[in-house]
Amino acid sequence: MKIKAEEHALRHLAKWPMATRAKALNALEIAALTTAPDKKGVFTLTWPPPSKASRKRPLCMTTKTRITTRFPRSSNPCVAATRTRRCTWLAKMIHAGEDPRFIARRIVICAAEDVGLADPMALVLANTALQVAEFVGWPERGYRWPKRRSNIATANKSNSAYKAIDAALEDVRSGRTLLVPEHLRDTHYQGAERLGHGKGYEYAHDHPGHFVAQDYLGADKHYYEPTEQGVEKKIKERVEKWRAAFTQSKVESPKSKASTS
Repeated sequence: MKIKAEEHALRHLAKWPMATRAKALNALEIAALTTAPDKKGVFTLTWPPPSKASRKRPLCMTTKTRITTRFPRSSNPCVAATRTRRCTWLAKMIHAGEDPRFIARRIVICAAEDVGLADPMALVLANTALQVAEFVGWPERGYRWPKRRSNIATANKSNSAYKAIDAALEDVRSGRTLLVPEHLRDTHYQGAERLGHGKGYEYAHDHPGHFVAQDYLGADKHYYEPTEQGVEKKIKERVEKWRAAFTQSKVESPKSKASTS
């Protein structure tokens, strides 16, 4: 191909915030392949190029990690400012051609890890973003995402559930193993009764409030520490009530093992 590029076109291309040289070369190649040759068979590249693909300004996604890991993680008491920032990062990712499933995945992860039990419905709503990404095409899905993003960004936040499983995993990885309490062990085999398995087990649904002060771990440790954020405040009240019942049961029955939740 006989290609001639006008200087101002190359300068404009060079000023674009490209992530890699390869992307700059790809844009140059697309411009050449979509330009009609003149009578002498020369492809002259000008600006703006005829192809929308090479005319669209690509964003530098070297900051992709910084953008996506914070989208839409944090909260801000100024809702308007929060929404403005989230719209900016969302718009940048959409404009840069980011995989819509990746954007939806970030929304779902934030709902699960950062919002958590403070607003259990956030994960349900975030999952709709994933469904939109899978089943609805552009541009409609781009207008539905801000609803989910704003919901996640302005929701009450709590990572207590995430911290609980992380702490439990750390104990497992460090080799801190606990034997299953005898009253919780399997009784569906011959000889289990002789070994004392299942002895003293109480079925929670047979008790008031469907709760019984019973040891379920075999160690005096609490992995889950609820916060007072949003819906989790009510959860905290129940958990504290249950833990108080456990403590009382140990006082009344000194031989009982340490309880936990």
